[in-house]
Amino acid sequence: MKHVVMYSGGVGSYMAAKLVANKVPKQDVILLFSDTLNEDEDLYRFLEESVAEIGVELVKLCDGRDIWQVFKDVRYLGNSRVAPCTRILKQEPAKKWVIDNFKPEEVTLYVGIDWTESHRLEKVKNNWAPFIVYAPLCDEPYISKDEIFLELKQRGIKIPRLYEMGFSHNNCGGFCVRAGQAHFRNLLFSLPDRYRYHEYKEEELINYLQKDVSILKRQRNYKNEKITLKQLREEIESQSENIDLFDFGGCGCFIEDPRASYNYCYV
Repeated sequence: MKHVVMYSGGVGSYMAAKLVANKVPKQDVILLFSDTLNEDEDLYRFLEESVAEIGVELVKLCDGRDIWQVFKDVRYLGNSRVAPCTRILKQEPAKKWVIDNFKPEEVTLYVGIDWTESHRLEKVKNNWAPFIVYAPLCDEPYISKDEIFLELKQRGIKIPRLYEMGFSHNNCGGFCVRAGQAHFRNLLFSLPDRYRYHEYKEEELINYLQKDVSILKRQRNYKNEKITLKQLREEIESQSENIDLFDFGGCGCFIEDPRASYNYCYV
């Protein structure tokens, strides 16, 4: 029996991998990393150091496109409701690799969802059926993120820098189409050049699609209002009171069904 951990490069998947490797023979553990090509450079450092510390095999997958190329190819700008980047760059490569290498009875899958996100687990399990999926961090003892940080410090591994910048995850270089206004505000302050890059790419894609679309939306006067990254930046710089400082959104990778087929094109 092989044990495959969906390894995002975040501290949750690190601890999940540690717990698995402590219970089964390490030669039977595989960490599966799907690269979006939009990752923070420090993620690769953490990936190398953490895998070496755990002492198991790492398999890297890569579609070859980044998120913006995917949006252009499917003619759809990802947002909190629909994120084709998740399915195409993470879900599909991982699903294909698992199916190509194992039958359901030959492997157990693991994800880094923790006890604060246990509501996500059932959907993940359903999406991966008939493969069995576990989330070690959803079980007792309930380990906090601070405890994981302490574990890394004791192991001599530096915490990924995005956490130190206030981001809740280490995925996609601090960028996520599922994120909210407060998350992007932090991206602007912490990594302004990266924010400007995504602002430019959003504007470029909008022009390419010739559609009135945006990553972000907000509700005003009981109506949903589109807000581009450029508009959000200008409002932040002008200290506008329109910005929702509590709208962080959330990462949803590996929740969507990797078997699903969507028509993303705008009509």
